[in-house]
Amino acid sequence: MYDIIIIGAGPAGISAAVYGKSRGKNVLVLEKKQVGGLIGTVSTVTHYTAIVQEESGSTFADRMKEQALGAGIEIRYENVRETKLAGEVKKVVTDKSSYEAKALILANGGSARMLGIPGEGLKGVRLNAPKDGINYKGKNVYVIGGADGAVKEALYLAGIAGRVTIVCVENELACIQEFKDRVAVCGNIEIMPHASLTAVYGDKAVEELEFTDHKTGKKQIVKDPECGVFVYAGIVPNTQMYTELRLESGYIPVDGSMQTEIPGVFAAGDICVKKVRQVATAVADGAIAGIQAAAMC
Repeated sequence: MYDIIIIGAGPAGISAAVYGKSRGKNVLVLEKKQVGGLIGTVSTVTHYTAIVQEESGSTFADRMKEQALGAGIEIRYENVRETKLAGEVKKVVTDKSSYEAKALILANGGSARMLGIPGEGLKGVRLNAPKDGINYKGKNVYVIGGADGAVKEALYLAGIAGRVTIVCVENELACIQEFKDRVAVCGNIEIMPHASLTAVYGDKAVEELEFTDHKTGKKQIVKDPECGVFVYAGIVPNTQMYTELRLESGYIPVDGSMQTEIPGVFAAGDICVKKVRQVATAVADGAIAGIQAAAMC
């Protein structure tokens, strides 16, 4: 029996674990893949207070893991299959074992949203900028999405690729002004506004791309057999297993203590109903959840 079980080892989960552990509680973190979550896959971490210069998602995740293990927090890499949230004792079943706790913190964030288009599974589609970008040195790449995360990765890729095309559904980039200014002075970034990637064609790898203009409805086929496609079309909250909870558009409602409608069950980070989804807000959510969960144990 643990005092607190935390599902997810991203910024929210690790923050919750650190605060829970600091209050003398027996804490277990369950993580499907690796510490860091989605933030661990980005090229750079920006705007976080006192961030290390040139911090990558990978180095940020490494330091989170080091901090958690240094605090004596137990992390197990298992895939959560089922949760039982009602009652005084919470139960979590994974692909390897089952666990019980007095309090549970749901911090398993979201997964990258699929485009749901023909050819999305071809080689060269849904690439990761820091991992795959080097393979497209001097070549053409397409970044799907015009929000902060997408444009930040486009700027990173601009230092590697020959040409970067940002494909966004809006009439202009939907990112912060800082990124817009950087794009404006970057000579090898082009913007394809009010458009979407609607199909990818090829045998095993990308050969042609189909774009649809949302203003005219016209489709354009671009032949680019050695290109790479990097998709940043938002996230889908990982809430499918939480059938006991009421959701709002797939996200979990919480109160000021980060507690859900079920006593003893908290949620933190991108999985929650909230207006701002940033590393800073995830860490804050985790801190509150960890403190409040510890107080009830």
